[in-house]
Amino acid sequence: MNVTAGIMPAQFDLTVTPAPLRGTVTPPPSKSQSHRVLIAAALGTEKSRVGNLGSSEDIDATRRCMAALKTPGEDLPELDCGESGSTLRFLIPVALALRGGGRFTGRGRLMERPQEPYFAIFREKGIAWEQKDGALTVQGHLTPGDYTLPGDVSSQFVTGLLYALPLLDGDSRILLTTPLESRGYIDMTLDALEQFGVKAEYDGDCVFRVPGNQKYQARGVIIEADWSNAAFWYAACFMGCELDIQGLNAFSAQGDMRIVPYYMKLQGTGPVDLDVSQCPDLVPPLAAMAALRAGETTRIVNAARLRIKESDRLAAVTEVLNAMGAQVEEFEDHLVIHGKERLAGGVTVSGHNDHRIAMMAAIAAIRCNGPVTITGAECVKKSYPGFWEDYRSLGGKLTCGT
Repeated sequence: MNVTAGIMPAQFDLTVTPAPLRGTVTPPPSKSQSHRVLIAAALGTEKSRVGNLGSSEDIDATRRCMAALKTPGEDLPELDCGESGSTLRFLIPVALALRGGGRFTGRGRLMERPQEPYFAIFREKGIAWEQKDGALTVQGHLTPGDYTLPGDVSSQFVTGLLYALPLLDGDSRILLTTPLESRGYIDMTLDALEQFGVKAEYDGDCVFRVPGNQKYQARGVIIEADWSNAAFWYAACFMGCELDIQGLNAFSAQGDMRIVPYYMKLQGTGPVDLDVSQCPDLVPPLAAMAALRAGETTRIVNAARLRIKESDRLAAVTEVLNAMGAQVEEFEDHLVIHGKERLAGGVTVSGHNDHRIAMMAAIAAIRCNGPVTITGAECVKKSYPGFWEDYRSLGGKLTCGT
């Protein structure tokens, strides 16, 4: 059946027939900002107003877990994080500060994703935890003081502590043992805290100072459009599509604004190196563009953390694009991509239960000679539920099969 607005089964495959896209598109609300604003708003004692929040599976998980944390009870709260790594890592310290812990569950690869930076803190602070049968149970209380974390594993651990430590009855510090990566995400966290009246100071290097005894204030906030998802429409423009991408904040704290200079760099000639240590979520759209950068070589470097996302994204990007006819070489922490004028297509590829892989395949299909079928295409619901409707409305040719 052809895809029409609002008609989509719970699970489905999509066949994308190559066709140019044209028109105006507004990306969905920022998932990263939505998580942060939702948590800050829920931690306040009075109601806040959050506009343009939108809905996706990840945001629904944060909303659901914050409701559970705020519901009074003597037992540890049950916190279903779905497949949202942000929800899980942001709320582990928050649960300890608010309720003395919680039992966290999830789906897909979520509960396999590493939490060792927190476990090291738990060992030092005397907090109990157990990881068993797909669930993580933590129990204990955070106390004011120093918290040591690596800065190059995931900024999500830092963000989780930045939300919880202001609630304690004394001052704390977060001390980074390695350089901070994904700095843009921390900037978003600090911005959200400030919007809700909470102070936390970062020295720009390795120390965060967080005063205790703070309260989250009621605020009105409007969520920006998402630069991470806008990156796929930039990739479509790279394929020759004529798109007007609207609703983006040119002065945003979102680190994935980096798509703009990287897009421009890929339009040039000669070898290009793209450092994604500060913007790992951009790798799938960047790889799609690099694969169709005819006659040129692109290196996407400092990307090891992509192996612990919803899929092993370095492996998934390589598998999917090469199946479509690209020339991608996979290494431990980087990709080398030799660009072509067009890709062969005419294949079926897996969406790898990863929203960004499925969207990458759809955008790369624009410059294929034959149709591309994406299995498990419903996975875009994780961050961009309306992606396929937007794609179709721009002239994309989609055929759905269950």
